[in-house]
Amino acid sequence: MSFIQATHINKSFNDTHALKDISFSVEAGELFGLIGPDGAGKTTLFRLFTTLLLPDSGTIQIDGLDVVKDYKSIRKHVGYMPGRFSLYQDLSVEENLQFFATIFNSSIEENYDLIAPIYSQIEKFKTRKAGDLSGGMKQKLALSCALIHKPRVLFLDEPTTGVDVVSRKEFWEMLAELKEKGITILVSTPYMDEAALCERVALIQKGEILSISTPQQITDAFPHQLFALRSNNISKLISDLEIYKHSQSVYPFGQYIHYTDKREKTALGEIRSYLENLGHQHIEVQEIQANIEDCFMELMNNPSK
Repeated sequence: MSFIQATHINKSFNDTHALKDISFSVEAGELFGLIGPDGAGKTTLFRLFTTLLLPDSGTIQIDGLDVVKDYKSIRKHVGYMPGRFSLYQDLSVEENLQFFATIFNSSIEENYDLIAPIYSQIEKFKTRKAGDLSGGMKQKLALSCALIHKPRVLFLDEPTTGVDVVSRKEFWEMLAELKEKGITILVSTPYMDEAALCERVALIQKGEILSISTPQQITDAFPHQLFALRSNNISKLISDLEIYKHSQSVYPFGQYIHYTDKREKTALGEIRSYLENLGHQHIEVQEIQANIEDCFMELMNNPSK
């Protein structure tokens, strides 16, 4: 059996169906990503995994333990870092860490070897109140507190939201090091570029899983030619592409427009000629490889695929 097994999970809040027949598994020692926008159901799913909520139906097992029947045992072996900074703002860095160690009948000294690569980066600020830390430092403290009892599995709910690019990069480097120590890691994120840093990902939207595979397999399965376009008038470019008789999808992507065509094979020159005839200037058209965000958009608009 897989280390984590979710089977036909459903969860509703009044009239809102937050999770719809969710099933997937995670292997021991795997770095698994749950990728989707705000409101997709990521936090609800993590709260079920960490025994903070009960599913309406379905089962979840972690290392052979049921999250409903064996919740006390599971809590001893799970590390959870919620999306919002939830440590005690008026306690110091060291006091927060000591508090969480005490909850699990442990100590900072006992498991310092596990948190040392992370905690050593903020240890010189150990007397500073947690509320006065920067976003990146809060992130490191929260991860240290989630690890202080040496959990078998880490659930990290959007841990890089609201932090700078450098801190995001450092955080993923820390996760890679933790994975090498045998810890199973589930991380959720709305950032599609972070999907490539996971071994496998589940793309989730409106409480439903769209696809589960490796990032490479998901992008390799993109079913269309994909073009990146730019001209002197982006808003007109979008409008003109949307009414093009061969148009499949049109959406902005940074400084470019990503476009797919209904035809199996499309020449760059055909698209360029169409736009030139409509008065566009400084036209750039290039065929590109799909990334995770392109695949997410495709699956969201064509879920049967």
